[in-house]
Amino acid sequence: MKTIGIIGGLSPESTVKYYQWLNEGAREALGGNNAAKIVLISLNQAETMNYRLKKDVAGEGTIFADAARKLKAAGADCILIGSNTSHVNVPYIEEANVGIPLIHLADATADTILASGFNRVALMGTLKTMEEDFYKSRLIAKGIEIIIPSEQDRIYVSDTIYKELCMGVVSESARTRFQQIADGLADQGAQGVILGCTELTLLNLAENKAPFFDTTRIHVHKALEFALA
Repeated sequence: MKTIGIIGGLSPESTVKYYQWLNEGAREALGGNNAAKIVLISLNQAETMNYRLKKDVAGEGTIFADAARKLKAAGADCILIGSNTSHVNVPYIEEANVGIPLIHLADATADTILASGFNRVALMGTLKTMEEDFYKSRLIAKGIEIIIPSEQDRIYVSDTIYKELCMGVVSESARTRFQQIADGLADQGAQGVILGCTELTLLNLAENKAPFFDTTRIHVHKALEFALA
């Protein structure tokens, strides 16, 4: 079994899911007392967000490149960034030439969507993930059309992620509103909806009008495929 390296803490709420589901998946695949081999670097989300607010792209990227080096030094065979939005730092990790593969969350999600036979999906996540190209472009490059919520809904989704879900707060009102937004995107022609923030898995949304692509579960599945190959 290979060792999975995770850059986590972005937020801790979803990093817990990575740890739990990786271990559950390894036990299910191998039986007995088997568990996943994991190396975790848990970053301070407030620190990384402070760089982002200051628009210090290089400062934030340096933190992620350093974390990747530490994972390699600790024996990791691959790298996961446990956050969709933080994949904006992938170029800095690539420039660091760490020497182990990075399993890109957008690529794993695109592969899952295409395997489902879909090519037109909606994306919910932080404003940065929904509006910028660092994430969407990798989906579009594989022939997937992306629909995003209205401006008002994008602001609500992003604010709720940072102010509630990242703090471990999961309210019924948020669950209801997210469900309404997802159903509205399906009405616009989305064949499925990407839960493009690792915290969105906490909402346990129901697949009313279109299936969800839970990026946390997708990432875990892809990492287990790599580790158990």
